Amino acid sequence: MEEKMFIHGYEAIGRGALNAGCLHFFGYPITPQNEITEFFASELPKRGGRFLQSESELSSASLVFGASASGVRAMTSTASPGWGLMQEILSHISFCELPCVVVNVQRGGPGQGTTRHAQTDYLSATRGGGQGGYKSIVLAPSSVQECHDFMQLAFYLADKHRILSVVLADGILIQIAEHIDAKPIDFGPVPEKDWALKGIGKKNGRFDYIHSTRGLAPPVYKTIIAALHEKYKKITESEVRFKTYQADDADLLLVSYGYVARCCEEAVNMARAEGLKVGLIQPITLWPFPYEILKEKASSGCRFLVVEDSMGQLIEDVWLGVEDKSRVSFLGMLSRHIDGELGMIFPETVFEEVKKLI
Repeated sequence: MEEKMFIHGYEAIGRGALNAGCLHFFGYPITPQNEITEFFASELPKRGGRFLQSESELSSASLVFGASASGVRAMTSTASPGWGLMQEILSHISFCELPCVVVNVQRGGPGQGTTRHAQTDYLSATRGGGQGGYKSIVLAPSSVQECHDFMQLAFYLADKHRILSVVLADGILIQIAEHIDAKPIDFGPVPEKDWALKGIGKKNGRFDYIHSTRGLAPPVYKTIIAALHEKYKKITESEVRFKTYQADDADLLLVSYGYVARCCEEAVNMARAEGLKVGLIQPITLWPFPYEILKEKASSGCRFLVVEDSMGQLIEDVWLGVEDKSRVSFLGMLSRHIDGELGMIFPETVFEEVKKLI
């Protein structure tokens, strides 16, 4: 496979999954992620993999459930309304502690919403969108390179912790094209999948299976819940990831993810060019969230501007991290209008807000 490539975000997601060894994809068309499904429909048959277009998003999640229970790396992708439909099955997957990956390309909501880009699924993704209080690791790429690399990271973390990994993208990110290095990444060994269901031969005309997956042959309910939440605690201690940009001496820190983080990085450059001490904190894991860096910066006197393509969801985690130690301002999707319609957030929009605050 060629390593240096100029590709769109959707292809980077696909190639990242292939480099992670994923050869099983189940999906249903929905804008704005159809190109991801199309990529796998084209590529997997060439590689001996399995692609299946299901009759619904609910079926896609169910197929991932079955495939991941057998121990293979499996995934699906969807957009916001489909993400909502998948939640019951994703909750069952989490109960069974099955490692798999879901890509959610967000679009404006609620309900059927619109096909415009947005960041309105943050709370649903980071709070366990289905029933039961489970958690999923949530990764937020902000570039085509990160789309590729975070897919590999998602599969690694899923196998390492036996957990559902979510890659939370947006319609702008998967449609832009950039040069990337499309090489496989070795994150290290993962535990043996001795829990996977394996056929062990015919008996009375039927296959018998090893029922070792906890959710399929559960012990006492209290024991399951206690073990799950102990695992979540360990993940919050070991898997927090974030990036900073010009943050060391900043008086004002922007906090954002996805395509908006790219806009904020350029806004920081514009501010620095005018002598303003502005920096950026970009969460890579939306769960577990990097609360400690926010707490540290708030205690040193920094102020914060949360920028997100929504009416305010990421800001709730920023409030939790800052703990009332500093002022938190907000810039959201109503900040920019084009011909009466909502537009994307631009660096200039962020920079103007920065100047107002300072």
